[in-house]
Amino acid sequence: MANKEKACKHCKMIFEGTSCPNCQGTEGTDSFKGKITVIDSENSELAKHTGIKSKGIFALRLR
Repeated sequence: MANKEKACKHCKMIFEGTSCPNCQGTEGTDSFKGKITVIDSENSELAKHTGIKSKGIFALRLR
């Protein structure tokens, strides 16, 4: 069975598996809404607005 996407409750990064590769947090939820892909966090206005400091795929809202 394939792993289901989860969003980290600490940094909101979307990952598959048991722990977040961004902050090593183990608390993840499969109940999230919206995705944002950040490629260049230093020059992205959206990343600055949402507080994202690394590249990756992030959830916009956790439920």
